[in-house]
Amino acid sequence: MVEVLHGVSVADPYRWLEDLNASETKAWIAAQNEVTVTYLARSPKREALRQRLTELWNYERYGIPFRRGDRYFFTRNDGLQNQAVLYWAAALRDEPQVLLDPNTLSADGTVALAGYSISEDGQLLAYGLSASGSDWMEWRVRDVASGVDREDRVEWVKFSGAAWTHDNQGFFYSRYAAPSADEAYKDVNYCQKLYYHRVGTPQAADRLVYERPDQKEWGFGADVTEDGRYLIIYVTHGTFRQNGIFYKDLHDWEKPAVELFNRFDAAYDFIGNDDTLFYFRTDLDAPMSRVIAVDIAQPDQMRAILPEHSDSLRNVSLLGGQLIANYLHDAHSQIKSFDKEGTLLREIALPGIGSVGGFGGRQDARETFYSFTGFTAPGTIYHYDLATGISTSFHPPELNFDPERYATTQVFYTSKDGVRVPMFLTHKKELVLDGNNPTYLYGYGGFNIPLTPSFSSSILVWLEMGGIFAQANLRGGGEYGKDWYQAGTLGRKQTVFDDFIAAAEWLIANHYTSMPKLAIGGGSNGGLLVGACLTQRPDLFGACLAAVGVLDMVRFHKFTIGWAWVSDYGSPDEPEAFNALLAYSPYHNLKPGTAYPATLITTGDHDDRVFPAHSFKFAAALQHAQGGPNPILIRIETKAGHGAGKPITKLIEEAADRWAFLAEVLKI
Repeated sequence: MVEVLHGVSVADPYRWLEDLNASETKAWIAAQNEVTVTYLARSPKREALRQRLTELWNYERYGIPFRRGDRYFFTRNDGLQNQAVLYWAAALRDEPQVLLDPNTLSADGTVALAGYSISEDGQLLAYGLSASGSDWMEWRVRDVASGVDREDRVEWVKFSGAAWTHDNQGFFYSRYAAPSADEAYKDVNYCQKLYYHRVGTPQAADRLVYERPDQKEWGFGADVTEDGRYLIIYVTHGTFRQNGIFYKDLHDWEKPAVELFNRFDAAYDFIGNDDTLFYFRTDLDAPMSRVIAVDIAQPDQMRAILPEHSDSLRNVSLLGGQLIANYLHDAHSQIKSFDKEGTLLREIALPGIGSVGGFGGRQDARETFYSFTGFTAPGTIYHYDLATGISTSFHPPELNFDPERYATTQVFYTSKDGVRVPMFLTHKKELVLDGNNPTYLYGYGGFNIPLTPSFSSSILVWLEMGGIFAQANLRGGGEYGKDWYQAGTLGRKQTVFDDFIAAAEWLIANHYTSMPKLAIGGGSNGGLLVGACLTQRPDLFGACLAAVGVLDMVRFHKFTIGWAWVSDYGSPDEPEAFNALLAYSPYHNLKPGTAYPATLITTGDHDDRVFPAHSFKFAAALQHAQGGPNPILIRIETKAGHGAGKPITKLIEEAADRWAFLAEVLKI
């Protein structure tokens, strides 16, 4: 079909694939999967890859512990469990008790623990379950001591946690209206509302706490201050970086919410409070972010606590009387501790170049936990003594892999407009720069999300195959604060693609690889990245892996939460933005007769984040346009969504297919 948008005729020949329930779409999915499975089954390496992936995934790993009441809580996976299990223990050295095992909830591991929250006294667990990778969650309540569920059921929750009141009687959460029948994976999500659920009562009796029918695109998150006095309401507008902060005094629920920050002029992240003195991380007048304090009794007066630094301030915790600040220095973590007046106490030593998460806890805490990970270092949990600054590893992981054989370096290359862009390279130490190394270049470049060093069992197999793993820190991400992010948004989105193309050209020019040995990959917004670079420079890559990508930039805003992404992309309903979007939309910029690289597109039939028809339509159009001999395949996972909660068995099979495909087309 062809429709006229803003005076431009736009062809959309595969729109029929947007009807996921149509018999024609189901037949197309079955036929495509049959072709893909048949092609990959021919690979002599696939079974060996699958076995090695299974070996490398089979190691014990822990989530970051935290304390509520007189118990510690943490997740643990013994290796090949499809889903991690939630445990509690009275002391760290005690034998842990199973609190919730999601693996018992479905035979194939496709029911996942998507979120959970422990009451202040440590006696009750609120937990959200998602099925088949969906963003939709159903929340339930379980007694910690007995492990028995209460009768509570809270439905149609999406993009929400649970914030307990300090009387341990209930929690705040956000939800949408129930979608129309059979359209939960397609309906647009508007008008989120904030509710309070009292344990032991039906959802129909839940108290509406806050809504804004005049602002259908606003979303709401909830937090309860550590003293239990205030409800903090995060007000978001899609994925826009700027947000509002409202609050309610829980001593008097009938009073309206106070709009502390309502101009949507900056990002505000609540850190904690001392009575009426509230601490925030913000990028207001500080592109790299800073910490301020605001007395809500005198809200027009702000006091700077941590000034802006040359490194990007990503997270701050208030615990043990200290502000623990997580900075990004050239896309890797540096952790510093300050007192509440902003005086530096110490820099926390880390094992190397990597990424850090954690440092949660209460203001009177004496201990906390954090995780450290690198490209060849699996996530290791550390116990941190707040008084002494001493870190001690907690159940360090052990796996059948020798990291000493590999090296990670950081290089900087020049993009098209002269800007210096960082990139991490990981490979065997004995690498020879002869241009023949198979290389997997990965990127994202969007939504203020930084790509920092991370561990993947799948990537280890690629390294063992002799491959180079390259991770480029493109503009549009959050590596260098607000300016770096904004440089890759809206009408400047082409900058992201230029950065990625420049990374590929640098790898070739410096003899790390060559076009026939170079593969690019990315997921979601990174899938858009791959699709755009594939259509713009089909001569540059030997293979392309586009996962759950946003690939139709004319209609992305018409499904589920797609409308929220106008922060980065702009709105197709506005003529100027439409023209910019159409200029790079992968689906609309394929040219019949062009020799495109070998391409494997992957998606899930239950993806209600990025509607799977993006991938369906792009695959069909790319297959039609292909003018060369290279295969164009699509792999459509059933009972899977955008990626979160995917069971280990599916992750292993998908990785085996991905590497088998590259082994074949790159002639590894």
